[in-house]
Amino acid sequence: MAILGSIIKTAIDLRGAIISKKSPVESQREVLKNLLENAKNTAFGKYYGFTKILEAQDIQKSFTEKIPYFDYHQMEKEWWCKTQEGLQDITWPGCPKYFALSSGTTGKTSKKIPVTNEMIEAIRTTGIKQVGALTNFNIPSDFYEKEIMMLGSSTDLEEQNQFLEGEISGISASNIPFWFRGYYKPGEEIAQMEDWDRKVETIAKNARNWDIGALSGIPSWMELMIKKVMEYHDAKNIHEIWPNLQVYTTGGVAFQPYEKSFNQLLAHPIIVIDTYLASEGFLAFQNRPDTTSMKLVTDNGIYFEFVPFKPEYINEDGSLSKDAPALTLAEVEPDVDYVLIISTVSGTWRYLIGDTIAFTDVEKAEIKITGRTKFFLNVVGSQLSVNKMEVALRQMEEKFDIKIPEFTLAAVKIDDEFYHHWYLGTETKINSEEIANALDNSLKEANKNYEVARSKALKGVKVTTINPDIFHEWSAKNKKKGGQVKMEKVMDEEKFEVWETFVKSQKSLG
Repeated sequence: MAILGSIIKTAIDLRGAIISKKSPVESQREVLKNLLENAKNTAFGKYYGFTKILEAQDIQKSFTEKIPYFDYHQMEKEWWCKTQEGLQDITWPGCPKYFALSSGTTGKTSKKIPVTNEMIEAIRTTGIKQVGALTNFNIPSDFYEKEIMMLGSSTDLEEQNQFLEGEISGISASNIPFWFRGYYKPGEEIAQMEDWDRKVETIAKNARNWDIGALSGIPSWMELMIKKVMEYHDAKNIHEIWPNLQVYTTGGVAFQPYEKSFNQLLAHPIIVIDTYLASEGFLAFQNRPDTTSMKLVTDNGIYFEFVPFKPEYINEDGSLSKDAPALTLAEVEPDVDYVLIISTVSGTWRYLIGDTIAFTDVEKAEIKITGRTKFFLNVVGSQLSVNKMEVALRQMEEKFDIKIPEFTLAAVKIDDEFYHHWYLGTETKINSEEIANALDNSLKEANKNYEVARSKALKGVKVTTINPDIFHEWSAKNKKKGGQVKMEKVMDEEKFEVWETFVKSQKSLG
């Protein structure tokens, strides 16, 4: 038995045994109170009367009644623009050192989200909790002596006035504890590389020098990195290079769409642990092995609210209507889609993060990500969420024995009639009409609203299959490769026209 690994594992076990076991509901009440106490003398806190909210008999109810919802553009225009000018105490005490750049999945222009010292500490603390949760997965002691490959954005942050800017993965990696640096790969020098292709090429060259036990990063980019390493060393699977690889933690993207193609890169199964790290904070992570759901981090600087994901509450641009009701953790129900609202130690308040979630276990505060508010396709009443799309595509993978790790679609008008046009990323040749019919039937069976739409305004389904690499090149063209970049799943007609032109150009190059 590895002595050092055994000591680390024992220390983690002991730490887990003495951690306070407050209920998630109780923890959330305390988090909100602490957030309000800390920010009551900021410009935002004074404007919205945090002191009076704290005096209310029901602080959660008063908070909901007194403060409106904010999306990024409202928060930035009304408040964070002052922070970016260097003014102190705007939405959180002091001035943040960092701004996280997030183009997300919906645009070229980067959002700039403040990252305070308190948020850095919260992310670090949650990261330690996640490591502690590994003991639930019955991982052998020698795992704790292996190295961890964290594939993220560049840690070479850009100076803008008095701030440092970069993606949250780069900010987090630049603040890793000193004691962890010996385990962290690809190491500081390679992690600072801005060019993603050069970074991955350098990782591939050095791969045999490292004893990797765990991987961490977004599935699509991790898969490309692994393929590059295998190609460079002429390996049949990644375990020929890293025989001790046992764990993969994802980065805020559901793993299921990539599971089939990812597993083909392995010699044997590994433990996959989902995490939910966004530019706004480390929101959740998988805490135990007998589920694929993630446990919300309810006691560490983030207060959550939940708006039922219904068409009448969602505006066309994906924002929330003012009268949309918000529920606390004590009021939610399982298997219902909710729009996630957060308030945090970075000075985000009743903030629409853009994701939808559903609870799989309310008592344990365990969730799954079900989609994005902007990726809700309801042009002709079809009410398709990303989650329903993903479920249908997993059925297509089984039915036709293919892999579909990437997709996008739009509602398009052809001769004054609406069609759903899907682009599926697959390396397998398949009859487009056959899979279109199967996909259509699957969605009809699973979704009554879709079935009604298909009998009326939605006239049909078109499918175009393309190489999955085209999706990655699209991301490279519109944003950049690697990091937190994710493919948009639903496009409007205007964006879809640009996409189709791009696909044609890539096919002509091929």
